[in-house]
Amino acid sequence: MNPKSMLLRDSSFFHLHLVSDSTGETLITVARAASAQYNNASPVEHVYPAVRTNKQLDRVLSEIEEAPGVVLYTLLDQMLIGRLEDKCRDLGLPCLSILGPVLRLFQAYLGAESTYRVGAQHILNAEYFKRIDALNYTMMHDDGQHADELEEADVVLLGVSRTSKTPTSIYLANRGVKTANIPLVLGVPIPPQLESIRHPLVIGLFASPERIVQIRENRLLGLRVHLDNDQYVDRQAVAEEIAFSRRLCARHNWQLIDVTRPRAFRLKCVFRIWMNVPLKLLPESAAPPKRQRYWPVKKQRR
Repeated sequence: MNPKSMLLRDSSFFHLHLVSDSTGETLITVARAASAQYNNASPVEHVYPAVRTNKQLDRVLSEIEEAPGVVLYTLLDQMLIGRLEDKCRDLGLPCLSILGPVLRLFQAYLGAESTYRVGAQHILNAEYFKRIDALNYTMMHDDGQHADELEEADVVLLGVSRTSKTPTSIYLANRGVKTANIPLVLGVPIPPQLESIRHPLVIGLFASPERIVQIRENRLLGLRVHLDNDQYVDRQAVAEEIAFSRRLCARHNWQLIDVTRPRAFRLKCVFRIWMNVPLKLLPESAAPPKRQRYWPVKKQRR
């Protein structure tokens, strides 16, 4: 082990070199997930994306030598891999391929060689452009905007303030689902277009009054806003808002999803959509395998 790398173990930080022949997103995600498990040492990230030539690798090797540390890589070119691993071995530094073990496992199980395509997951195919189109539509139709174009949506979400309409809309848009959301306000009529649309699936989001009040109070504290009219955070007033939204959805036979539990609301929403929206509206990667089952994880009592 190189003396330089031994000294770093007593420090509160360490150098983390991330070498990729593509964007480096996969590598960064894995590295941060691993380093988050260690509270006593923080990584100093050195990210090297699009390393595909010997000249580019020379710069990487020079920086690794100047700031020795852990080296992780997602390279497919065997010559570049050999040079990187040889340099780390000479310096006594740990060096690991993130994709290597996974590719070998797939190869052993499938009995087929990898195609070794750099950045294969980032190919700009029809599914990618569909997601971009869905995101553009969703951002343009957030919070009741452009209600005259609701018929173009795949999904329309309804709910009173603080029922996670926008986060859910963006979550669905990332999966290629054009999503519009409409705020429901007690005493304010809904857009007339909403009652005549035929194509989109309309879903109402609601939560318990206690949950809505808690979220609204936290938001006001965060914004440092004081309201003279406390109806916004009054439990009885909030309960009336929620009752109004549920009656409205029941009257139009629109589905309702309880988003009281924040960790579960997106899954519930997506599951409902998988069961009700024709699969042609969802990219294949978004639809769950037919045989796959989802079981709730029970918390163990201590």
